[in-house]
Amino acid sequence: MTESDQARAVGLSDELRLAVLENLSDGVYFVDRQRRILYWNKGAERITGFAADDVLGRLCKDDILNHCDEAGAVLCGSRCPLLDTIRDGVQREAHVYLHHKDGHRKPVRVRAAPIHDAAGAIIGAVETFHDDTALVDSRMRAEELQSASLCDPLTGVGNRWRGDAVLAGWIEQHRRFERSFGVLFADIDSFKEVNDCFGHDVGDQALRVVASTLADVSRRDDEVIRWGGEEFVVLLADADASTLRSVAERMRMLVQQTRVIAGRHLVPLSISVGGTLVAPGDTAELIVRRADALLYRSKASGRNSVTVDPDGYSGVPEAQ
Repeated sequence: MTESDQARAVGLSDELRLAVLENLSDGVYFVDRQRRILYWNKGAERITGFAADDVLGRLCKDDILNHCDEAGAVLCGSRCPLLDTIRDGVQREAHVYLHHKDGHRKPVRVRAAPIHDAAGAIIGAVETFHDDTALVDSRMRAEELQSASLCDPLTGVGNRWRGDAVLAGWIEQHRRFERSFGVLFADIDSFKEVNDCFGHDVGDQALRVVASTLADVSRRDDEVIRWGGEEFVVLLADADASTLRSVAERMRMLVQQTRVIAGRHLVPLSISVGGTLVAPGDTAELIVRRADALLYRSKASGRNSVTVDPDGYSGVPEAQ
């Protein structure tokens, strides 16, 4: 094969490789050693909401993905998997929550690998990422809710009718088969101030961002319900006391990491949460009232906090 034939072959190979990358469902992007974004595929656009024109030439830490872990700790500094791979050439994989362009947190599985030049020196890295299965399933459930008219039109999560129906079914399953479940009652802190200071359009955006974060963080069989106003109920399938607290804390911390922009202002968001497990003799009204009372304890303790029954259920607390 002549050099020109080889060049044409290489050119075709590069073209084919680019076509494959562009048509992957996974997100793919390349960075140089400074973590400047050099390539951003269609999958990355779909998953993150950021178009290629939004990010090319920028540093990945420049208010783009802002990965954080389940504890809410931002990873884009010294704990960045991509940066570590550039430094030592070791491939890495992690479960993280990226910042979607709309403001909410989205769970993804990321893989980072080094890029070498012809001499073997590391000149950058490639990161691939995809939606976690639970997230894909939650989106499918959201579409089913839409078609069944059981979806809140503003936030896209289940509406009160959906919550009442699911809760009634789970109460019956507990009565007949002793199936355990938990209820989290969450309320956006100082939501009236958001509306008063920034307007109802920003308030609606805050509701959508919080709802999306709760839905994306929830597990496969959980249900996220907009109970009314700025209140959300999360029904946790097959939960125990440890699950109740860990899911509630994860939701609280990740909502705190969400963002809504109003003009030049960053609107802070947080939630207070109360949680309880189903108990013998519970009705839907009793278990929701118990979770709501625990929510009031979180509000009284300074907001942006979680209060759960220490061992699941320890009686109906008095609202503060």
